[in-house]
Amino acid sequence: MIERILKEKLLKLAGVYPVVSVTGPRQSGKTTLVKAAFPKYEYITLEDPDIRQLIAEDPRKYLQNRQKGLIIDEAQRLPEIFSYIQGIVDESNKTGAFILTGSQNFLLLEKISQSLAGRVAILKLMPFSIKELNNANININEPDELIYKGMYPRLYDKNILPVDYYPYYIQTYVERDVRLIKNIVNQSAFIKFMKICAGRTGQLLNINELSNVTGVNRITINSWLSILEASYIIFFLQPHFKNYNKRLVKMPKLYFYDTGLACSLLGIKNSEQLSLHFNYGSLFENFIINEFIKHNLNAGTTPSLYFWRDKSGKEIDLLLDNGDKLIPVEIKAAKTYSGDFFKNIIYWNKLSEGEASNSFVIYAGDQNLELPGGRLIGWKDLENIVD
Repeated sequence: MIERILKEKLLKLAGVYPVVSVTGPRQSGKTTLVKAAFPKYEYITLEDPDIRQLIAEDPRKYLQNRQKGLIIDEAQRLPEIFSYIQGIVDESNKTGAFILTGSQNFLLLEKISQSLAGRVAILKLMPFSIKELNNANININEPDELIYKGMYPRLYDKNILPVDYYPYYIQTYVERDVRLIKNIVNQSAFIKFMKICAGRTGQLLNINELSNVTGVNRITINSWLSILEASYIIFFLQPHFKNYNKRLVKMPKLYFYDTGLACSLLGIKNSEQLSLHFNYGSLFENFIINEFIKHNLNAGTTPSLYFWRDKSGKEIDLLLDNGDKLIPVEIKAAKTYSGDFFKNIIYWNKLSEGEASNSFVIYAGDQNLELPGGRLIGWKDLENIVD
């Protein structure tokens, strides 16, 4: 097993909360993580219809007999158990009694907020981060390899080729997860919509344009986007609104939680094709932003990440909000440094009175340089900023 960074936070929270929930994309390693963290706990999965039926017949009895430690996988499949868990943990006042996992953010968190508010700690597990691969001595020399392959654990544990993994992943996701949220009759149309979204990675969200391209009305487009977001396929990077006397773009940008999945949806068959693809720059940008998200989630914190763009087209790819200051980060897919890399950062720092010492450009090369406009960081040394 490749050690997961989130394990430390998971164990810590299980020592102070009666219930801990671990959500995240399908096959991101949630089950492997919780089993490794709590080897003495009994494990059940509610994707098994026999187990669901057994518990549904007498939930209180089943759960009371397992207060010493129970892992419930895909817990959202039997939402009525949350009320019973609430009563049991309130009576026993025992920490770490139940560990819940699920790949449906909306469904699981909705039930938790209704029944277990104040009793549950909520963590999110994404696919592997670069740091986790480095810690496991899995060294990748080119970013294109990771962008194309993606970071899902089975690709590394079982050495599965992306072309043999993602098509089945997508089909399973649509047949199981999507149907659980909303029964979409035309599954092929939904998969086509996912492919269209992949082609718009890193772009401003434009509901009207998506509606025109797909021939589907705005209400359905919003519904489908919500499904993809709730099941950890896509996320939206929000714009930073502080004015600085400029008219600002206020639409979010669309990104995928895993670039390997996006590459598969785009029909990219290998890393060589990726480097020539029209969307390569956006996929590299997506890949880097994902690392910042994973760092925050692995620490049990909510990412405070934004982008900034004014109406004239000046843009900062990523703003890190540290509470007392904003740190601008530009992301460049080029492997050779160019003097233009810091152009937008210099412009933004003049508006915001920012400092070059707290400004960064991450690029696909391997040099780290202190420059007048800020710091140039090679993609392999992301931890210099992320941490």
